[in-house]
Amino acid sequence: MSYLITPTNYEPLLDLKQTELGIKQIKDFFQANLSSELRLRRVTAPLFVLKGMGINDDLNGVERPVAFPIKDLGDAQAEVVHSLAKWKRLTLAEYHIESGYGIYTDMNAIRADEELGNLHSLYVDQWDWERVITKEQRTIAFLKDIVKRIYGAMKRTEYLVYEMYPIISPVLPENIFFIHSEELCRMYPTMTPKEREDAICKEYGAVFIMGIGGKLGDGKEHDSRAPDYDDYSTPNEDGFNGLNGDLLVWDVTLGRAIELSSMGIRVDKKALLKQLEESGKLEREKLYFHKKLIEGSLPLSIGGGIGQSRLCMMYLRKAHVGEIQASIWPDNMRAKCEKHNIHLI
Repeated sequence: MSYLITPTNYEPLLDLKQTELGIKQIKDFFQANLSSELRLRRVTAPLFVLKGMGINDDLNGVERPVAFPIKDLGDAQAEVVHSLAKWKRLTLAEYHIESGYGIYTDMNAIRADEELGNLHSLYVDQWDWERVITKEQRTIAFLKDIVKRIYGAMKRTEYLVYEMYPIISPVLPENIFFIHSEELCRMYPTMTPKEREDAICKEYGAVFIMGIGGKLGDGKEHDSRAPDYDDYSTPNEDGFNGLNGDLLVWDVTLGRAIELSSMGIRVDKKALLKQLEESGKLEREKLYFHKKLIEGSLPLSIGGGIGQSRLCMMYLRKAHVGEIQASIWPDNMRAKCEKHNIHLI
């Protein structure tokens, strides 16, 4: 069994009917706030893309996409998306979105190689968003401003939940704390990256950790990133590499940090070629997405994903993502969850 947290004396605060109502209210309210805050229009997204075009998200570079042959295309292979990090940028160009505006969509994915547990499911549902920016906005200050706007939408949504269910008191701090992964590594040099996340989130409640993907002073990465969407190598005005990051909060039910969003300023041509070379993947230059970016056909952008089930799980004080979404779980995990009052859908 993958790692499973079973909180002591766990009792769900809401029954199934209340939970389903809460999920709908949270999703409707948050996406409306996100759209308004970042000036995003909703678009329809694909569940799968053609293999070999460089459009699918490679995540950490080791996960296997779910694939199948398409009969009417001579058995050409399609891949179920891991996320829409690259597809969104192509869509910005196709829709001729102006600077300062963007798109968002409901992204549904299947990640067959996930290690199942409280936070990880085979089924991934998130809001994927992307916004056109100018060259001058490729700064850490602009990234922080966008993070604050998203966090503001999260705070407003938390209050909505409190109005619906007064038994669930707000816990998010007024402001989100920013720290670079290099600074975090220096603060806790003997800890693993996940232990550092727990330590900093327990102290501040809500944290945005910047510079995810590049090597730190100890020669290791805080976490892996594919080299062709987030810009994790460009030096920023704070003196560290990286124009991206992860938004985490302290989850009071599980007693640990949970990542709710990953986002960043996307690679330009210079950063793309540098990161492809450093990761030993220069052959990707020939793929459809990468050629479009190198030739200057794609706009500069910032974007990310926000986990829908995780967000609901945090707001509704659930101990397992399977209390929010329907998925497949090992029999022994289901049995252990049931023993501890964690009722998986």
